[in-house]
Amino acid sequence: MRFVLPALALVAISLGTTQADDKDFFFKPNDRVVFLGDSITEQYQYSTYMELYLTTRYPKGNFVFLNAGIGGDTAFGGANRFQSHVLDEKPTAITINFGMNDGGYGGFDEKRNQLYRESTEKMLKMAKDAGVRVALCSPNAVDPRVKSNGKQYFETQKQFYAPLKQIAANGGARFADQYGLTRAEIEKMTKDDPTAKTAKPYYDGFHTSEPGALIMAHAILTELKAPALVSSVEFGTKGEAKTQKCKVTDLKASETGATFTRTDECVPMPVLAKWLPMLPYINNLKDLNDYGLKITGLNDGKYDVLADGKLVASYTAKELAEGVNLGLATTGPVFEHGMKIFDAIQRKNGHVATRFFTVHRFNPPAWLKVADLDTQKKAELDRIMKIVDENQKLVDTAAKPVAHKWEVKLAK
Repeated sequence: MRFVLPALALVAISLGTTQADDKDFFFKPNDRVVFLGDSITEQYQYSTYMELYLTTRYPKGNFVFLNAGIGGDTAFGGANRFQSHVLDEKPTAITINFGMNDGGYGGFDEKRNQLYRESTEKMLKMAKDAGVRVALCSPNAVDPRVKSNGKQYFETQKQFYAPLKQIAANGGARFADQYGLTRAEIEKMTKDDPTAKTAKPYYDGFHTSEPGALIMAHAILTELKAPALVSSVEFGTKGEAKTQKCKVTDLKASETGATFTRTDECVPMPVLAKWLPMLPYINNLKDLNDYGLKITGLNDGKYDVLADGKLVASYTAKELAEGVNLGLATTGPVFEHGMKIFDAIQRKNGHVATRFFTVHRFNPPAWLKVADLDTQKKAELDRIMKIVDENQKLVDTAAKPVAHKWEVKLAK
């Protein structure tokens, strides 16, 4: 059964929301993206949600996404495999997300930090020399409510990651302060829910489950100036609709409701049920997934909003006049469309993971002599990449927007 977010939580001022222009956004159409990091990247959670955002927001983006996360890894390990696991994939954009293991989960250690800084600088130089854009991310803040010795490491992280902003600037990279944002969110959660009964982003205090992956993806994307707006529609009971990034036809409106056909340029991300406890801590996604509807002039009362005859959400006339964010709905045809895209991405990423772990990471034992290993590995990488590309086409096909017939009517 789907969880339905209460109507009041769906309300957000959609029109006029401050948002980044696409030109300021780190990712660009036709990017070939590699996500590099440790076990948190290897989990295919925050990276998949970032991919979901990019795919739904840019249905003609022609992206390729690869994941090079390895459990237990550090920036030192990442630097040592940067050529083979990252640059050899010919990326145009890379996210680097190391630091959780580097700090050692205890007090601050200057020698560890020096190795971390030097290794990070090495990766940025290699990327710059190769002409590849980099987004350097500080890791997510641990949750002191759940992680053993979390209170100590919570503070160690702050000191350990402090040099990253300057390192990024020196290396010509963008910086995403994921730690700073997730720390502020964890502090709010701790105040609201001291024992992490409901607001629990990480199952063990630092590895992500779905809620934690969302706040990570939100932090990285917003830090990299991701546009907030999906599309928006505004109209009164008289006059034409005012739209952004969509087209409205067949509009009929009165004081008791409206019908119209809405064709969007892109699709909002589907909001998963397990994300719901996180929404109050990340601006209810209005800075990342703003799918707006605003109707003025309706008589007082409560109204059902339907798409293709299916209930999406219910709002008061006042809420609709202020503007609501349909992107938070957890039911209806638009949500279902988003879930089809999400499912296609997950199927595709199964092949991405197979390619990385069974081929990239394959190393025969010393006693086994394999002739032309590099040649054979390249051939297998190419073979599975064709399967990945075929599945990416299915993702892109699923991401194409479709028109929906909307109806707003007095609730019974």
